[in-house]
Amino acid sequence: MLMKKIFIVFLFLSLSSTIYSQKTATKKFQSAFKEVSISTMGLDNFILENSGTEFIEIILRAENPNKQHIVVKEVNGETVIKFNIPTFKREEKIFRKYITKRLKRAAAILKIPKNTNVSIFGEEIHISSKSYHGNLRIFIENGIVKLDTIQQNLELKLYTGNVFATLKKTHVDVISNSGKIKIDGMLYHKKYQKTAISTPREVSIITKKGNIFLTHR
Repeated sequence: MLMKKIFIVFLFLSLSSTIYSQKTATKKFQSAFKEVSISTMGLDNFILENSGTEFIEIILRAENPNKQHIVVKEVNGETVIKFNIPTFKREEKIFRKYITKRLKRAAAILKIPKNTNVSIFGEEIHISSKSYHGNLRIFIENGIVKLDTIQQNLELKLYTGNVFATLKKTHVDVISNSGKIKIDGMLYHKKYQKTAISTPREVSIITKKGNIFLTHR
């Protein structure tokens, strides 16, 4: 029993060392395009913020990041952003058993000028938007999506996970085949729709097994 406790403490200290050894790399640039496409492959957490300037700023936090791990291209009238994260390896079998993938990966913050159309793609990822002022399209397999207040149009599709957001005056179309839909504290079965007068904003959220929690402002 004592040896088990010692092992747990040792494991915790090892994991803490892995977390707090993360470093930062940044890239800042200006784009002539109003379309930004972001692949979150290799990331564990992603935060979208409004830029206070006309520049796009990317902040990558990982074990040993550098600017080469932030890949930016301009393709067919849009800015494409990807992350080339080196694989983190540990040879000890016992750590491969206990250390989760989430602790091996990286996190990124993107600051993007307002009114830029942003598309985000990924598999397992946690996404936060700090009330981004622009049209958003998000397509992921699994994760937690926190959007604060949705300012413009939103199209969100995910297989499973949780979605949290605050709605302004907007058209709303929400579907969850087997998850929970909770709007302003009330539960809805599989579908929720609402039409708002005198607004072009549209919010569409579709999920197979995910839970959706929305509130009106």
